[in-house]
Amino acid sequence: MNDQSIVERISALADEERRLLNDEAHAQENHARIKQIAEQLDQCWDLLRQRRAREEYGQNPDDAKVRDVRTVEGYGG
Repeated sequence: MNDQSIVERISALADEERRLLNDEAHAQENHARIKQIAEQLDQCWDLLRQRRAREEYGQNPDDAKVRDVRTVEGYGG
């Protein structure tokens, strides 16, 4: 996965998240999917940051790996 495809995935997930958040009639049904999208967005952003850091330091960005949700979500706390 290259940077452009990650950015496209982030955009698609963000669009879906916005659509679900604006769907007040189905807010309860959408809650689980919105949580899943937020986790996937965090993973995508993390992967993009990894790739860019590797490139900046002369390493192969393709060696960056998607980290599990627990790892990515644990950064903030």
